[in-house]
Amino acid sequence: MNNRRKLLVALGASALAAPFCSFAQQPSAKLHRIGFLGPTSAGRGLDAFRAGLRELGYVEGKNLVIEFLWAEGKYERLPELAAELVRLKVDVIVTNGPGNLAAKSATATIPIVFATVGDAVGAGLVPSLARPGGNITGLSFFNPELAAKRLELLKEAFPRIRRIAVLFNSDNPAQKNLNLPAMEATAGSLKLELQQFGVRSPGEFESAFATMSKRRVEAVAINEDPMFSANLGAAVSLADKYRIPSIGSIAVAEAGGLMAYGVNSTAMFRRAAVFVDKILKGANPGDLPIERATTFELAVNMKTAKALGIKIPNSILVQATKVIE
Repeated sequence: MNNRRKLLVALGASALAAPFCSFAQQPSAKLHRIGFLGPTSAGRGLDAFRAGLRELGYVEGKNLVIEFLWAEGKYERLPELAAELVRLKVDVIVTNGPGNLAAKSATATIPIVFATVGDAVGAGLVPSLARPGGNITGLSFFNPELAAKRLELLKEAFPRIRRIAVLFNSDNPAQKNLNLPAMEATAGSLKLELQQFGVRSPGEFESAFATMSKRRVEAVAINEDPMFSANLGAAVSLADKYRIPSIGSIAVAEAGGLMAYGVNSTAMFRRAAVFVDKILKGANPGDLPIERATTFELAVNMKTAKALGIKIPNSILVQATKVIE
C-alpha cells in the first residue's frame, strides 16, 4: 500500500506540473520592430502615434520596439538615416514630410507608412491613391490645395490686400515643386503679388521677416514643413513682432498666428498606427489605399487680431471651426 500511495502521489505531482512546464516552454509574443524616421522630433504627432499603437495592443518593451532616428531639421541626413533603418531590418518604417522620399529611395521591400504626405501622387511617391502598389501606403492631406486656399482666405479677410509673403523651407522639394506653383497660380487669379522667402533653419527667420517688413508685405503664409512645425513659436513671434498677419496650419493659430486652415495632423499620426497594425498582421502595404483627409478646420486667433488692431470680417468668423479668444 505504501508503494502504491507513493506512486499515485508522484503521478499526481507530475500531472500538476505538466501544464506549467508546457506554459513555460511556449514561445513569447512576437517582438515587432518599427523604424521611425523623423525629419524633426515629431512632438504631439509622435505621442498620438504611440497612443494609437497602445490602443491596438502594442506595448513598447513587451511586444514592440521603436527605433527612432531624427534628422533634427537637417534634411540632407535623411537618406543616411533611412539606410540605417534598412540595415536594422525593421518590420515597418514610419515617416512624414521629406522623410517620405528618403524612405522610398532606401528600400523597395520593407513596408513604409507615411503618417502625413502633402501629395503622394504629385511627389511621385505612388502612382495612385487607391492602389499605391509596391511597399508604400499611408495618409495624405493634399498640401498644395491647402496652401492655395490660405491665400483665398487672406484675400477674403483683407479684400484690399496686394502683397503676400510665403515662408517655405528651401530644403523641402515638395515646397518648391508642388506648393509654390499652386500658390502662384492662385495668387495670379486673385491679383496678388506673391513674394517668396525660402529659409533652411530657424536662424534665418529673423532676416526673412525683417526683409518682409522692409518690402511692406501685408500678410505671410507659413507653409507646412516639419522644421517649421518644430519652430512655429519663433516664426509666429517674429510675424507678430513685425506686425505681419500670418496664416498657416492649425498649429500656426494655436502658436499665436492670426489665422489657420488645415487638417488635424495629430489625428493622422494616430491613424498611421492602424496601417502599421494591418501590415504587421500580414497585409500588403501596396494593397492598402492611401487615405486622404476629408475634414478641414479654419481657426482664428482673436487675441492676435486684437493685438494687431485687425477686425476679422463676419464672413470669416462664421466659417471658423475654432476661435481662440
